[in-house]
Amino acid sequence: MANHAAEFATLMGIVTGYQRSRAVGVAAELGIADLLRDGPLPVADLARDTQTHEPTLYRLLRALASLGLFQEESDRRFSLTPMGALLRSDAPVSLRAVARFFGREYHWTAWGHLLQSVRTGENASRAALGTDVWTYRERHPEENEIFNAAMAALSRAGAATEIAAYDFGRHRVIADIAGGTGALLAAILRKHAGARGILFDQPHVVADAPAMLDREGVADRVRIEAGSFFERVPSGADAYVMRRILHDWPDAEAILILRCCRAAMEPEARLLLLESVVGPPNEDPLAKFIDLLMLVSAGGRERTEAEWGALLAQAGFRLRQVHPAGPASAVIEASPDGE
Repeated sequence: MANHAAEFATLMGIVTGYQRSRAVGVAAELGIADLLRDGPLPVADLARDTQTHEPTLYRLLRALASLGLFQEESDRRFSLTPMGALLRSDAPVSLRAVARFFGREYHWTAWGHLLQSVRTGENASRAALGTDVWTYRERHPEENEIFNAAMAALSRAGAATEIAAYDFGRHRVIADIAGGTGALLAAILRKHAGARGILFDQPHVVADAPAMLDREGVADRVRIEAGSFFERVPSGADAYVMRRILHDWPDAEAILILRCCRAAMEPEARLLLLESVVGPPNEDPLAKFIDLLMLVSAGGRERTEAEWGALLAQAGFRLRQVHPAGPASAVIEASPDGE
């Protein structure tokens, strides 16, 4: 055993990792970081404000303090650490919505069906919920709201490196396909004052977009359209952006989405996919675990550069260049085939 102590400790951390994730999700759900915004508080005050059981809340917070999210002080008082401050709702890059999303019961239930997915190749969420996650969230507006907030937070978190990886300013009109409430598009337009945008997503998603775009100061430069990208996407743009959309879908559906984009595009337009590009064997765990996340949640997958090229070719595109944009992120540039 002594010869494998380090490996044992590492594997134990992996095996029990779900416990830490769930604890963070509960703290995010309770809004603990927001309550500690102005300084340390006794656990009694936190329990009162969150309507929780004081002794048990203390056990949760001391565990999270051991991970560096909070600082346990004298007399059972707790304060925020720099890492814990990322769970504040008003943090410039807040992870509270992300932690809440990954802690939702339906999401955990789907991960519980991973073994079935591995045995059958089928989507775990559909097995767990009896429907796909998109229909489930549409039927449960609260879950849809949490999901949209999480995706907007992740867009803001990755926007700086993704926008820096490609010159979006070369395009006059940028269409964000399945762009949610517009967080990514707003970031692009703020950086490139001469560009205009088109935001396209399902009606129940873009319903919250005007408020977001107004807060970001770009509402007057964005046209909002609603619809299904399996049927059509707006014409009139010279760049079509999709951020982490195609990884949600198996190849057949992804090709259908791409063909709808191809039909809307002029020959000189560009398709810009902000996606992961899976790295070589024995490397890149982030992208490879996102791949498992897609298997469990949406039913899609991550792809290698060769797989992206083949997928694009089947939809009438040519892969031009992959622009690295940080961990598990790249801007995949493609043009209509024959351009």
